[in-house]
Amino acid sequence: MIRILQQDNRITKIIFAVIIGLAVITMVITLVPGIFDNASADNASVFATVRAPGFFGRVAGESTPIKATEVTQLAQRQLQQQHLPDFLLPYMSQRAGQILVQRAILKHEADRLGLQVSDEDLKRELQTGPFAQYLFPNGQYIGDDAYMNFVQSAFQTSRAEFESQVKSDMELNRLQALITGGVTVSDNAVREAYKIQGTKVKFDYAVISADDIRKTINPTDAQLQDFFKQNAARYATAIPETRVIQYVAFDPSNLPGGKPQVSDADVQAFYNAHQEQFQVKEQVKVRHILISVPQGADAKTEAAAKAKAEDILKQIKAGGNFAELATKNSDDPGSKGQGGELGWLDRGKTVPEFDKAAFTLASGQTSDLIRTQFGFHILQVEDKKTAHLRPLSEVKGEIVPVLEQQKSGAAMQTFASQLAADAKKNGLEKAAAAHGLHVVTTDFLAKDGVIAGLADGAPMLTQAFAVAKGVDPAAVSTGDGFAVFQVKDIRPAHAPDFAAHRQHILDDYREQQVPQLLNAQLNKLHDRANVLNDLRKAAAEMNIAVKTSDLVGKDGQVPDLGAMSGPGAVAFSLPKGAISGPINAGRVGVVLSVVDKQEPSAEDIAAHFNQMREQLLGEQHEEVFRVYLGNLTEQYEKGGAVRYSKKQPAPGSSPFGN
Repeated sequence: MIRILQQDNRITKIIFAVIIGLAVITMVITLVPGIFDNASADNASVFATVRAPGFFGRVAGESTPIKATEVTQLAQRQLQQQHLPDFLLPYMSQRAGQILVQRAILKHEADRLGLQVSDEDLKRELQTGPFAQYLFPNGQYIGDDAYMNFVQSAFQTSRAEFESQVKSDMELNRLQALITGGVTVSDNAVREAYKIQGTKVKFDYAVISADDIRKTINPTDAQLQDFFKQNAARYATAIPETRVIQYVAFDPSNLPGGKPQVSDADVQAFYNAHQEQFQVKEQVKVRHILISVPQGADAKTEAAAKAKAEDILKQIKAGGNFAELATKNSDDPGSKGQGGELGWLDRGKTVPEFDKAAFTLASGQTSDLIRTQFGFHILQVEDKKTAHLRPLSEVKGEIVPVLEQQKSGAAMQTFASQLAADAKKNGLEKAAAAHGLHVVTTDFLAKDGVIAGLADGAPMLTQAFAVAKGVDPAAVSTGDGFAVFQVKDIRPAHAPDFAAHRQHILDDYREQQVPQLLNAQLNKLHDRANVLNDLRKAAAEMNIAVKTSDLVGKDGQVPDLGAMSGPGAVAFSLPKGAISGPINAGRVGVVLSVVDKQEPSAEDIAAHFNQMREQLLGEQHEEVFRVYLGNLTEQYEKGGAVRYSKKQPAPGSSPFGN
């Protein structure tokens, strides 16, 4: 080896240099901690970074940062779309973060496979894809200005960002098509799937109610006493902690010196500092008549709609009443009942063609026909407002209450701090008396109690249950004012007296017994029905009512049993005349017997064959891609290709749920 390297050979020297270079790089990676850690690992503005896995991904691969703001924005959109409370934002942020990380992983993989989207590809997509109806109506480009207005109003983003996002979506769709392209569904699987989906059943069903069983459970006092003793740990804190609170409350009328006054100088200063609040945007007040044209309509349909709109326009120009013609002819259900009235509109809030006409016409003018993706419009401008700053004289009445509230709030907060300091020094009673206020002492209150006399006593209770008995008085907001309070006594959580808590203990005893008794009754009914081969006779012997369902499919609902996609779905797998096993549906138990069963005919299956195939293919594609994405994510994470910021929590769940 040494002799080879001693030779004056150019190729040998290159090989030698490469070997030494790789060795040095390897040593650096191995021996220098964090040298290839992402530079944003301590950056709170970055949620995570993603790069290609493996050695060369660390050395030369490009990394994709996932910004914390992007995660928060996506999480907030999901909260709004799903109508969830704001306190779930941290949980939704974890899910949103994982979605964006997995999207970045897919983008890296698509790039690796050469699935990038060219500018020509993008152009074709915009001309023929879902955005074509907005950007190329009737095959005609709407123009750069209208394009930018559309992107801004619809997506609140720039044209460049919009096109980048469309390209990214196209690339990921190519990747999904590549991964799932080989998925197939056999004809037999399609027929069997629709046979199950299209089957309808009618059945008798006997219902045993947990509530009815509960009423039959009547233990003796001795049994309840035993239950109480056996569950001592359960009842050890059944009576919650309570506290006595002493407080003095006040509102703006109790402030020393009276309620703060707002001067003209205060109003002027506020007006000068907040003029953006009093800016009036350019607006137009309009009526319109819409003669709609369905998407993808043929030339004949469009010509008929245009002819109808032209006829209405002629009537208007001949002196016809616009509002009456709108009520009679317009296809816009939101405005036709108001004579086509749309009210005041801001610039850029409607589709470009409509927007341009509305802000071009003068007050009182009527437009010619306007073609949009919705059809043909006739537009009448009723009034216009130019952009301007509302004068101080007009907005003073809005400013004064705001300043009064601010001044009162600040004064009350200052007074509350002074009162708390005085109470700490001289006691709450003396501090209150010095200002003409009186002290209130509550009864023992639980944390979820109500403090009479306060607009909002919840903040006081929350703080009072977070401090020790006798600590210094503290100030707290009460909704319409402030209060200074102190905890005077505490009664710890404790076990109840049996006699006083007997009804609660009885309720708990019954609830514990119900599931076992319900299952026992169900099994008895099922066994007897099988012996007699008759559900109705078995139910009659046990004095249980029997009901009969309608002929229902899997998307149906049955009283007591609920959705047929739930526990009752067993009915679809039974032959006519068969009796089911015990069905536990929560607060009821059911045994059913199939009275009638109608499977779809060969003609029905044939008619829905293609639709069923598409449904099954979609489900198979989703499952295959889900598995692929899970494996790919695991590969990237194990390969160190996903780095979460140390100041951001790593997501804890898949974006696809359970």
